[in-house]
Amino acid sequence: MEGLASFRAVPSFTSRPRSSILGTALNPRRGNSLSLPSSSSFIVRAQQMESKDDEPEPVKIELKIKEWENSMYHNEVAASQGIRIRRRPPTGPPLHYVGPFEFRLQNEGNTPRNILEEIIWHKDTQVAQLKERQPLYSLKKALDNAPPVRDFIGALRAANSRTGLPGLIAEVKKASPSRGVLRENFDPVEIAQAYEKGGAACLSVLADEKFFQGSYDNMLAIRDAGVKCPLLCKEFIIEAWQIYYARSKGADAILLIAAVLPDLDIKYMTKICKMLGMATLVEVHDEREMDRVLGIEEVEFIGINNRNLETFEVDISNTKKLLEGKRGEEIRKRDIIVVGESGLFTPDDIAYVQEAGVKAVLVGESIVKQSDPEKGVAGLFGKDISLQSV
Repeated sequence: MEGLASFRAVPSFTSRPRSSILGTALNPRRGNSLSLPSSSSFIVRAQQMESKDDEPEPVKIELKIKEWENSMYHNEVAASQGIRIRRRPPTGPPLHYVGPFEFRLQNEGNTPRNILEEIIWHKDTQVAQLKERQPLYSLKKALDNAPPVRDFIGALRAANSRTGLPGLIAEVKKASPSRGVLRENFDPVEIAQAYEKGGAACLSVLADEKFFQGSYDNMLAIRDAGVKCPLLCKEFIIEAWQIYYARSKGADAILLIAAVLPDLDIKYMTKICKMLGMATLVEVHDEREMDRVLGIEEVEFIGINNRNLETFEVDISNTKKLLEGKRGEEIRKRDIIVVGESGLFTPDDIAYVQEAGVKAVLVGESIVKQSDPEKGVAGLFGKDISLQSV
């Protein structure tokens, strides 16, 4: 359905030639991965660029064009690593100007191909708006008042050692795109306290508002209520800015999704988390993503999502498949903590993924829907795993 065009008047100015995003070379040591240009930190710097309020309007427009071109380059790098999720829709700043008008062609390619891509496109717009209200330099100042970071991975290891079962990351989750509202009478603090009392080692708190009805306010409320479990900010991270924002709201760990982020972004964001003292849970859901992530030395915490992030279908045998053979050997050698995610409802499910090699599980739906989440934790494991049970 090509041929739809939009026109919008813009201030007149002379545009510099469009920088090439195609002049990259294949790196023979990385298969079909694209090697970065001489300025290898280009994507990183692009994430940190912030326009000044006092810049003239033509310069601001020029920066927006360059930002869009950078995102298109980002899409090329991502595609070379098997990432099918596009960061932004192909429609963006124009390549040509006709008098006082900008010309932009629209087509069917500008429709999200799946729910994850729809979420990422929305997140890209949302983060841009948040950054305008609170630039990175002011956000870094807010970290001075953030509560101390708690040891997320240490809490999981301690729980695994104490119970002989995978440490539980219990998810404070009101809704999901695939299941709708999971709990009508949703009190995040009450649910978090019940999880902790039931034996959860850590908590995962949904921060996305549009698709999961979560919020950063929930995370703050849980922390302020005195819950001692370390907190994972469950959000769709696409920019480093979000990491600083999550830390300022009390997060002890964040989630990075390999289906969305190229290797360079994962490396860069992992280093930021280490600098801030936070844990980084890197999530994979197929063999190619697992191989990519295992190729990153900084990674020490991996989540295996049994849910296909494009179709939302669930198969817990995915955990076993990704931990077999050489992959499992490398994970054990590097002492990487592996988390089983999605589709875990019964003690048999927990036993299955534990036998496959996980040391922790992230569970939301099966326990948040229970009238008593504390008893829901015991039902999930088939026994009382609370501190009082020892």
